[in-house]
Amino acid sequence: MGFVVGLGYTNPFLSPFEEFRRYKTHPEIRKFLEGGKRVSYGARAIAAGGLMSLPKLVFPGGALIGCEAGFLNASRIKGSHAAISSGMMAAEAAFNALQSGRQRDALTEYPKAFEKSWLKEELHRARNFKLWMSKGILAGTVMVGIEQKLLGGRVPWTLHHRHSDNETLKPATGCKPIVYPKPDGKLTFDRLSSVFLSNTNHEENQPAHLTLKDPAVPLNVNLAKYAGAEARFCPAGVYEFAIKSDGSGGLVINAQNCVHCKTCDIKDPTQNIVWVAPEGGVDQTIRICRRFF
Repeated sequence: MGFVVGLGYTNPFLSPFEEFRRYKTHPEIRKFLEGGKRVSYGARAIAAGGLMSLPKLVFPGGALIGCEAGFLNASRIKGSHAAISSGMMAAEAAFNALQSGRQRDALTEYPKAFEKSWLKEELHRARNFKLWMSKGILAGTVMVGIEQKLLGGRVPWTLHHRHSDNETLKPATGCKPIVYPKPDGKLTFDRLSSVFLSNTNHEENQPAHLTLKDPAVPLNVNLAKYAGAEARFCPAGVYEFAIKSDGSGGLVINAQNCVHCKTCDIKDPTQNIVWVAPEGGVDQTIRICRRFF
């Protein structure tokens, strides 16, 4: 089963992993899960900004397609059709470029084709979904219902993002700590035993793929101001504050636990964490892909 938590949340004490665990204990959800067996685990950050958050689609030597580009229709939670369509448009652009001898040029025909496609029209109709939902469940449900169900997404107004997800956390002093129930080992489970089932594997001596721009920031800023939010927004127990009684210590990065969801790279309030592609070659890539496809 899947569970989605918007990364625009404001309380630094919130833990997406714990919210998922609590969700499973709801009576209407529990009745479907009790007696079952946990067989796998994974996590991933979803690019759900839609049309209002699309990056530049092409660059010399490559192109962004599907969910990598942000073509997910978040209002329908569907993206496979967009991945296929954008892949076809990019492939046609690449074919035409090769046929005309433009091997070194960016695939400019691809974004032009997207602008004229049914995919652009579909994403345009759903462009306000994420922005309405960020205003709260009640307001979001009402306005999305009006836009999508009554008007079919054909509305004259367009909402715009005013901040990034890493800018939304409030200082811990102004937020209420969240106490989550402990896992029971039957319906709910701890992070580390879940990570064990993720099939992610890192060599002990490979370079850490999670790096810090400034090693002092986690302790001096993130822990002091946001109560060490990275220890909670990571679904794999990668980030751990080890503070001794004398006040020494700091952030420990258990990079071998990483399930490559990239939440830290997005949600870190100081943007001090940098996720890079891990060493491991084809075998590592295949293991990661098998978790999601």
